[in-house]
Amino acid sequence: MNATYTLVEIKRVLRDPVGLFFTAVLPAFLYLIFGSTFDARDQTIGNGNVAMYVMISMAAYGAVTATTGTGGQAATERMQGWGRQLGLTPMRDAQYVAVKAVIALLVAAIPILLIYVLGVWTGAAGTSGAWLYSGLLCLAGSIVFALYGIFIGTAFRSESAIGVASGSVVIFAFLGNVFVPLSGAMLAVGRFTPLYGVASLARYPLTEGHLADGSVESLWVAVANVVAWTVVFGMLATWFVRRGRNRQ
Repeated sequence: MNATYTLVEIKRVLRDPVGLFFTAVLPAFLYLIFGSTFDARDQTIGNGNVAMYVMISMAAYGAVTATTGTGGQAATERMQGWGRQLGLTPMRDAQYVAVKAVIALLVAAIPILLIYVLGVWTGAAGTSGAWLYSGLLCLAGSIVFALYGIFIGTAFRSESAIGVASGSVVIFAFLGNVFVPLSGAMLAVGRFTPLYGVASLARYPLTEGHLADGSVESLWVAVANVVAWTVVFGMLATWFVRRGRNRQ
């Protein structure tokens, strides 16, 4: 049941050109605008250049957008009676959440690979370790937003839930030091937002904790952020899935 359901979901995502545009093409376009310039290639930061810093940021943004949208599909499934059908199968609530998260990770690999290939072609530079580990951390960190998408998708009884979830990621990106380097009070507030930890952790192999304002941040700040939001979104997602099944 789990394998069949996973394959069906993956095919459905790949047949959605609008979704793929916002999860892969748009972040790649943003990288080309801000990360492939001569200034970005010439300026260094940590173990590479600014172009790679922007590349990782946009890859993380694309990955979390993909996982959020995939998880948010739970809203459509509820309207189509999937919750009732799943209730007749051996699949438990926690298994349903886990399958959704795995599907989301597979989809998240698409924008990461696309943006990293563009980075190679446009002069993003860094150590081999920075390339490898940042890509893996982008993928691993996006699981937080797979759970977020499931939470939002199952909390609302409307197809607009996916739009709400994906739209909120843009706000999280601004607050999370992804689109614009933050400093002062905004940086202090941003450390508590969901996307801050994911982006910071993904960039750590490159920056080693160095921020745009000249300060150095401990790795544990990003790790604590990711762990805390994973727990919060995971608990909320599981609870709303269980509540939705009980009502059907």
